[in-house]
Amino acid sequence: TVLSFIAYKNLLFSFHDEGTTAWISNRCVMAFLYGFKNSLNQLQVKFYTSFYIYLNKMLLGQYNSTLGKYVGYTEKTKEIADNLNKNKGFLEHEKKNKEKCRTNIPLVLDILSRPGNDCRNLFIKWAERSVQIISLVKNSKHPGLFMCSAYNFYPKQIKLTWLRDGKEATSNVTSTDELPNGNWLYQIHSYIEISSKPGEKISCVVEHASLTEPKVYDWVPITEAGRNKIAVGAAGLLLALVFPIIGVIFYKRKATGETHKQKKKLERQNLKL
Repeated sequence: TVLSFIAYKNLLFSFHDEGTTAWISNRCVMAFLYGFKNSLNQLQVKFYTSFYIYLNKMLLGQYNSTLGKYVGYTEKTKEIADNLNKNKGFLEHEKKNKEKCRTNIPLVLDILSRPGNDCRNLFIKWAERSVQIISLVKNSKHPGLFMCSAYNFYPKQIKLTWLRDGKEATSNVTSTDELPNGNWLYQIHSYIEISSKPGEKISCVVEHASLTEPKVYDWVPITEAGRNKIAVGAAGLLLALVFPIIGVIFYKRKATGETHKQKKKLERQNLKL
């Protein structure tokens, strides 16, 4: 089993505009491979640094210290990666990032070796934060479309099962393959299209080598109070954005009006002269 930590993550650039999202980041990731006895003496430590470039959730290119070079995944980024690999300055910078990542290993091992920090328990707690169920479509004209997603798991083999009120549901279920993240870890997404009844319990069951038993995740619908809180929060945010803009417009108009009055006054004075 693998226990993976992101020791640090630096967001170097982020851009959002009319549905377009781009971001560039640096990561230091450590993977601790251990056997069934979960002994720290059995730990094999692997680590790497990565420099990622994403556009609309698509990985366009990266530097991976395991490969020791930049890699592009489109024609344009392949060309950019080739140029970067010829630049000793960029490669030296990435080597320094790798060394910085290495220096964090003793700190993480110290945390793992403390009493009560069982490796498997730590992994389960970490893995639980990497599974979520969301409702994608829900209205009177269409059935509900639910998605269960599992992120950052290893090994690759995993099974996602849908339950309706505790009974397995197999109709109208589709799933992606296990999708590689490019860092030994994987993600998978499973979808179910159903016309759920009020009060019906929708669950996703995850079976994986990192878990001692299948883990059930229940879908928690947003209540009316929750929707109201979201609406109030959104309205508050909108007002917080609108009022300063109105203030700026009012100030500019007032300043323009004052300037216009002063100009007219000077014109009248010049006519008298």
